Amino acid sequence: MIDVTSHKHFAAGETCCALIFAECALLIMLILSGCSETESVQSDEYLVRVQESVLMALDFQREFEITRSAYSRNDIEQDSSVYSDAKKQLLNQIVEELIIIERSKELNITVTDSELDEAVRKIKGDYPESEFEKMLLEYAISYDLWEKRLRTRLLIEKVIAEDLKNNIRITPDDLSKYYRENLKNDADGKSANEPTTEIVIKNLRNLKAEEAYKTWFEGLQKKYKIEINNKQWEKILSS
Repeated sequence: MIDVTSHKHFAAGETCCALIFAECALLIMLILSGCSETESVQSDEYLVRVQESVLMALDFQREFEITRSAYSRNDIEQDSSVYSDAKKQLLNQIVEELIIIERSKELNITVTDSELDEAVRKIKGDYPESEFEKMLLEYAISYDLWEKRLRTRLLIEKVIAEDLKNNIRITPDDLSKYYRENLKNDADGKSANEPTTEIVIKNLRNLKAEEAYKTWFEGLQKKYKIEINNKQWEKILSS
């Protein structure tokens, strides 16, 4: 049974770059388009299929090669199941992302070139000159692949914002409770460094959305047909 109810997609834009480097499970091919050749889709070479979106077994293996580099020899010697667990985690994340990408098609949500360019500009702006390129080399990721992963991450964030966060209602009671529990008053009875109501609402919406994520995602999980090629999966686990 594949457990795809993680909460990894509540990174928002602030930590988007770090997640793209750290979570090397973002998808490479055939995910955004979902237009593989019929013969390939029906063959035994696919690993995951969610509706029209497909990931081939070979692409999974390539992705895992990147993920595996994060583990030291000491990790493997201490626990022989490390690689197996990492593969399962990677598969879970891929299925989760494919499901959300299918939801983006249903909602007609896309990431425009201008949105991608703006996100790239902001991320690069956080790095000294040439350091960004060094980071890509360190993780053995080409710029084109990194950009594709960034577009995928932005798409997932847009779906979560549109389909989940924007439907979260913040009540006056929610605000009152937040102020009571999180803000300390000074000697004059005034709150020190009190955030704006807008910031508080944003924080509360993020918290509520995170709490609601599992239920929201389970609804999507039931909605779309998910296929795991067990033959290929067993081969991957045993390799």
